[in-house]
Amino acid sequence: MSEYLRFLWRCGRISFVGDWRYYLWMTFLTVIALLGLNAYCKQFVEGLIVTGMTDQVSWGLYIANFTFLVGMAAAAVMLVIPVYVYRNHDLHNLVIFGELLAVASIIMCLMFVTVDLGRPDRFMHLFLRFNFPMSMLSWDGIVLNGYLLLNLHICGYLIYCAYRRRQPGKMFYIPVVFIAIFWAISIHTVTAFLYVGLGGRPFWNAAIIAPRFLASAFAAGPAFLILTLQIINKTTSYDVSKKGIMLLRSIVTVALIINQFLLLSEVFTEFYTGSAHAASAYYLFFGLHGYTGLVGWIWTAITLNTIAMILLMLPASRSMKFLNVACVFMIVGIWIEKGMGLIVPAFIPTPLGEILEYVPTINETLVCLGIWAFGLLLFTIMVRITIPVLAGRLTYDTEYHFESVVE
Repeated sequence: MSEYLRFLWRCGRISFVGDWRYYLWMTFLTVIALLGLNAYCKQFVEGLIVTGMTDQVSWGLYIANFTFLVGMAAAAVMLVIPVYVYRNHDLHNLVIFGELLAVASIIMCLMFVTVDLGRPDRFMHLFLRFNFPMSMLSWDGIVLNGYLLLNLHICGYLIYCAYRRRQPGKMFYIPVVFIAIFWAISIHTVTAFLYVGLGGRPFWNAAIIAPRFLASAFAAGPAFLILTLQIINKTTSYDVSKKGIMLLRSIVTVALIINQFLLLSEVFTEFYTGSAHAASAYYLFFGLHGYTGLVGWIWTAITLNTIAMILLMLPASRSMKFLNVACVFMIVGIWIEKGMGLIVPAFIPTPLGEILEYVPTINETLVCLGIWAFGLLLFTIMVRITIPVLAGRLTYDTEYHFESVVE
């Protein structure tokens, strides 16, 4: 126990060590996080009236980000499956970064749920009246917190074993890894069922929602990892395998093609059949009765995803320059499509036929930016701690000079 506490102390100290780029990045994220905290304090005092949400549109930017981040968390499984199921060694040393991203993403998910509640004490209603298994909210609470604990165990155990310079005991983490694979799929599937199960919102009542969630998750998550791994490769001495990045590129390409196909299938079903429940889809893609709040956004998302798909299918995307452009376009496009493009249209028009558009307020936007900044801050610290441990420069039997920068 004393050695483990020493390990935690040394990890805490190393998180404050870096070059000017590290300090600048951490300062920037800290400032944005504090601005978000201030905005949340204002919301806590005045209530959800400071947001753009209303009785007609009760879910907005908070739940949109929650939905996107659940996918980011589930994307870690796209590193785990090739390594532990198909024994692909090119991704073996990169799995830990996917797990760290999952931890940061789930924490941000829980924070977005908290701020969306308005009053955190309302969590007590969920825990005291745990209507399991009938309530999808209870299922969602189980899978999110369970996935967080699974990834914390995997990350913590592997990093501590590397610190102790010993091989991880397979019985202590391999079963957890396989449980996490199925759990990763479950967190996104249950979140999709949370929407699909609301009968009063026909826009969500489609069985294709769950497969779309998974396809978009397996595209955006690995795309974010591709960008992150390149930053690690350029700013540290940790060697990131290019073969691993190219394998992630292949995964992203297939996932994005499937996501675009599922979107096309859903659009065909909505518009070709001429269903009476297609009003929300008309509002999203073309506007309804002069209201066009999301039309520009959704077509921007489709354009970005289409360009990213074309780039990924071309040999040019083997170049990091074009690959990075495709990844950025894909992340932004899926965030729009899976966030605001999925959540808000379901509330417009209302079951009474009213059309009341939703526009996020500045306070609401600052809270979102603050949560994102905190999540990235947490992810950066975890990566900062992990690299010297995996590289063998921070171990239990070596002295670490914290005044020097470890690259």
